[in-house]
Amino acid sequence: MKKIRFGSTALQVSPVCYGSWQASPKFWGRVDEDDLQSCMRRAFELGVNFFDTADAYGDGLSETILGRALADFPRHELVIATKVYNHFYPDGHRHPDLSHDYVLEECEASLRRLGTDYVDLYQLHFFDPLTHLEETTAALEKLVEAGKVRHYGLSNFSTEQVRWARSLGSYETLQPRYSLLHTDDEKDVLPYCRTQDMGVLAYSPLYHGMLTGKYTGTEKFQDFRSGLPDFRGKRFKQIASAVASLGPIAGELGVSIVQLVLAVTLATPLIDCVIVGIKKPEHIEEAARVPDIAVPREVYHKVRGIIAAVK
Repeated sequence: MKKIRFGSTALQVSPVCYGSWQASPKFWGRVDEDDLQSCMRRAFELGVNFFDTADAYGDGLSETILGRALADFPRHELVIATKVYNHFYPDGHRHPDLSHDYVLEECEASLRRLGTDYVDLYQLHFFDPLTHLEETTAALEKLVEAGKVRHYGLSNFSTEQVRWARSLGSYETLQPRYSLLHTDDEKDVLPYCRTQDMGVLAYSPLYHGMLTGKYTGTEKFQDFRSGLPDFRGKRFKQIASAVASLGPIAGELGVSIVQLVLAVTLATPLIDCVIVGIKKPEHIEEAARVPDIAVPREVYHKVRGIIAAVK
């Protein structure tokens, strides 16, 4: 798979990034660890070198599984990104904490779970209203100086929050929620990122499976999606029907609906990489072919128009 420079960083990454949120039982239910490791290893074999996780995914479980899966691969060929935000307690409760000392402490914990001496990209998972960003940034700079973090960035930050952060430190990337159903960030934060040469790594581009074309709108869910309005009732059926209508368009290009949706997303100049959550090896094989798919301008706008009609 071809590699691209990620924003102003020195990182050369695959446009498709392996996302390991699926290892969080709280959101997705229990997934077999051996299956997840097989998916992660297969991703690397297919040319995916970019892996995204977070300490919050399964309270460290995702980082642990990722570390085990990639232990036998050359570390210098991997780009590993993780995140920090929550302060964890033995009884399971948590609260936001981007204070100086906790960021240093939690980075060490993430490194132990990942089985590595450094992470390529360390991201603030969300904005912490109680901690001054100057304090957080000071901790991140210490981690860079110590060689434990190569680059640091942001996730789920608004335009003004990004501006504030960049006035204090070298925040080089942003990870926003973005899909063809959620394009509001194109109005402000994403154009700002482009003017600043910040790498943009979009999460949930398939919107929790909604944009894969596998649903009819009648399914019931046992995971966190059961509480989302888009995944039940009339709204669910409308979106599922719109996505299904992409089938003939995908067929004309000789691709699947998943590949079409991801290719259209990557064709958007404001997006550098897409995070794809994987549970089965065949899913990463499908996604790994996406960077090679050329999307004609007419098809791009037709697909976006179909999805926009149900927003």
